[in-house]
Amino acid sequence: MSFDEFLLANEKEVRMGFFFGMLLLIGLWELISPTRALTVSKSVRWVNNLGLVFFNTFISKALFPAAAVGVAIFAQKQGWGLFNYIEMPFWFAVPASVIIMDLVIYIQHVMVHAIPILWRLHRVHHADLDYDVTTGSRFHTLEIILSMLIKFATILLLGPPIVAVIVFEIILNATAMFNHGNISLPKTLDKYLRLFLVTPDMHRVHHSVEDDEANSNFGFSLPWWDRLFGTYRDQPRAGHQGMTIGINKFRDPKQVSWLPGLLTLPFIGKMSGYVINRRQWDDGKGE
Repeated sequence: MSFDEFLLANEKEVRMGFFFGMLLLIGLWELISPTRALTVSKSVRWVNNLGLVFFNTFISKALFPAAAVGVAIFAQKQGWGLFNYIEMPFWFAVPASVIIMDLVIYIQHVMVHAIPILWRLHRVHHADLDYDVTTGSRFHTLEIILSMLIKFATILLLGPPIVAVIVFEIILNATAMFNHGNISLPKTLDKYLRLFLVTPDMHRVHHSVEDDEANSNFGFSLPWWDRLFGTYRDQPRAGHQGMTIGINKFRDPKQVSWLPGLLTLPFIGKMSGYVINRRQWDDGKGE
């Protein structure tokens, strides 16, 4: 059995294995050598953040039983999408598809910061008062549904090989947990690794309460898009120990750390524009 045949035959098991494997690996790393002290009990955060993950998984499977791989199979059978219309070598189509889908994730991430109604959904991710491996999977259910629809549209237009979709899903989940880890790499290693991969220190800047820092380092897996589009920031002004994580307007642990609060957070407060395009920054006053 070839590698791609193995992935197709064991897609769910492989994805789940990587998810729980990375969760265990980064979770143990955080226990042994955390970068920052937590402000909210780890047990409270894990139970509620992972509770949201499992709730989202249940809803997603109920709404989209075929998931991304099913859409890729459908597109292939119908001959839809660029790589199904234009014949490309398999060795080229797979990495090209993964890179293009990662670019779409970057654009989507910028979009949910730029459009006020989408920011209301995305702020569930940013309102976490701490930053650890569970933050990487903490998204509101409606944002998960939106992400699925964008992913499906991308697959139908791109027509990626089925294996590329599986590989992309594995990489996205694994890197999201890695770069949200409450861990740090040696400075020299981090410097060179972030040329190819988003590192924890690179992405942590994005979770700052400071508006200009929160609107930088949007990449989840590949760091190239931030450098290419001018959204890259090397370090937080206050340093990784001194920076404040979260959103200024939402500091009550009961509101932002417990599952009922997470599900209702997008519907709290008046609709207002977000500050992604603002030229003047008012430190400490933005969302």
